[in-house]
Amino acid sequence: MPHPHLAVENNPAGYRWLRLSHPERRNALDPGLTRAVRDALAAEPEMPVLLGSTDPRVFCAGADLTIPDAGRAAVSDLIYDCCEIMITRPGPVIAVITGPAVGGGAQLAAASDLRIAGPAARLRWAGPPGVDLAVGAWLLPDLIGRGAAMDLVLTGRWLEAPEAQTLGLLNRVSDDPVPAAEATAAELAARKAGSGVKTVMAAGGLMDRLRAERAANRSAWAQVTGVSTPL
Repeated sequence: MPHPHLAVENNPAGYRWLRLSHPERRNALDPGLTRAVRDALAAEPEMPVLLGSTDPRVFCAGADLTIPDAGRAAVSDLIYDCCEIMITRPGPVIAVITGPAVGGGAQLAAASDLRIAGPAARLRWAGPPGVDLAVGAWLLPDLIGRGAAMDLVLTGRWLEAPEAQTLGLLNRVSDDPVPAAEATAAELAARKAGSGVKTVMAAGGLMDRLRAERAANRSAWAQVTGVSTPL
């Protein structure tokens, strides 16, 4: 079923756009929207996907802070479903980041295979105050090294586009990132690129670290909600 806050569009060049479309909530995620993103990522896994926003002022504000704790715990858990699909699906995922990406939104950006951003992109790996969550610790060391990753996940500070590109987190920063991302997606679709490369990239301890972070965050949320998420 289509979700009212997720715009899905197949392009004749062989790629699919997934655009978060809830600008009045800064594309904040509730369980229903996160499940819709997960299911859209899983559909036609060979097809390249562009993940972005209908509103260029924001990428994704993470879990919706207006929903109950149990709902935010569910979003936290579902994010790892999305990330696992993104890491393992044969078709590449390109995040198009034109504004802030926070918490779960930053996780989705980092788990993408490529990140093409505008100058206003900024990212922050931080969970809600008072909940001892690990956000991005499973993935960021592979992208930017352990030292820089520890800085970001321990402090929860903002990472602006110029620094993110210098660290290697952003593949490209462009004044007009959408055409650049679409051209890349079309090229990858024409070459049918991704399957072999992604199998190799997913090897090693990456998925083990994802599952370890997921388990740690389930325990953290259980302390808040009193309800354990089944393993």
